[in-house]
Amino acid sequence: MNSITPFLWFDGRAEEAARFYTSIFKNSRIDSLSPMSATFHLDGQKFIALNGGPQFTFTEAISFFVDCRTQGEVDELWEKLSAGGEPGRCGWLKDKFGVSWQIIPSVLGEMLQDEDEEKSERVMQAMLQMGKIDIAGLTHAYEGRS
Repeated sequence: MNSITPFLWFDGRAEEAARFYTSIFKNSRIDSLSPMSATFHLDGQKFIALNGGPQFTFTEAISFFVDCRTQGEVDELWEKLSAGGEPGRCGWLKDKFGVSWQIIPSVLGEMLQDEDEEKSERVMQAMLQMGKIDIAGLTHAYEGRS
């Protein structure tokens, strides 16, 4: 059976990245390290990191979407991944390596897909004002409270 593995190009920081990411996500491990590459798992998903040099850098065109169940998970991942990086809008951030992440609570998708278009539009407008996603703020918008 085929598998799809994200392959990340770093400028000499593959091992550092593997250690950083596996320290953040539960059920993670480093499988192998060499001067040229690192292979690791983040919550069951295999990744390969290459020390490829400065020719290519990361852009927002590719990001990793992390589905969070609670505000605590959102807060923890946001704080850890954005450390040394760059917080963005609407749940997006860049980590210290320039990799883009979306730290999104599951409830956001549920609210945005509500059959009541007014509710989902209020949630969308609330989200557009946020950096890190705030579940309480989304809930207030969903319920029509200011």
